[in-house]
Amino acid sequence: MDVIGVIPARYESSRFPGKVLANILGRTMIQWVWEAASKAHLLEDLIIATDDEKVMKAIEAFGGKGILTSKGHLSGADRICEIVNPLDVKVIVNIQGDEPLIKPAMIDDLASVLVEDPSTQMVTLKHEIQDRVQLHDPNIVKVVTDKDGFALYFSRSCIPYQVKQTEGSVFSPHGVYKHIGMYAYTKDFLFSFANFIPSSLEKAESLEQLRVLEHGCKIKVVETKYDSISVDTPRDLDEVKKRIQ
Repeated sequence: MDVIGVIPARYESSRFPGKVLANILGRTMIQWVWEAASKAHLLEDLIIATDDEKVMKAIEAFGGKGILTSKGHLSGADRICEIVNPLDVKVIVNIQGDEPLIKPAMIDDLASVLVEDPSTQMVTLKHEIQDRVQLHDPNIVKVVTDKDGFALYFSRSCIPYQVKQTEGSVFSPHGVYKHIGMYAYTKDFLFSFANFIPSSLEKAESLEQLRVLEHGCKIKVVETKYDSISVDTPRDLDEVKKRIQ
């Protein structure tokens, strides 16, 4: 296979336990993610990787494909490694199980970069922030890139700092971009990444993608016109319901 999608769906969450089974207008959150991801054109297979029997039962109820993994994984990447280790696949798309507003085109945009450019090993998404409230929200991760679209840094703080602003402009002279935490990797790089030692910046920001940058590797960042919401709290869930309605 060339491309598969894996949705890590850990049941326990420090801020919102059981969120992947949260009810959103009659369907669980994980079902919303599955149904959106299954419409991506480039995925040849789609698997939900979970550590809990309750989630497996929910997956079976809506006809999804799930695999039960170890509870001992420290990250979604580790959980994905367990799933893909025996598979003959070139590209893996890591689709977050707590982002029910994702669009199939976002998955295809990620996968196509790695399919078309073998020199790229990892790619993710960004979306320009239009809401000032998000600038200083630590739950909204920001990213800055170089002239070729590779990540320079990810932060929970507002980057770049806006020294000057032009009247009538929301963010000037430089846009501020939200990082959307969906990734695609080559299989080889995924296992390299999983074996990297956790880095100091990663621990400081609690952002595992910084481990990649600190080890001197590159992450391609593709701009998307679509926004998404990572459901970290019940309040986020309410916002998702409003948008869907």
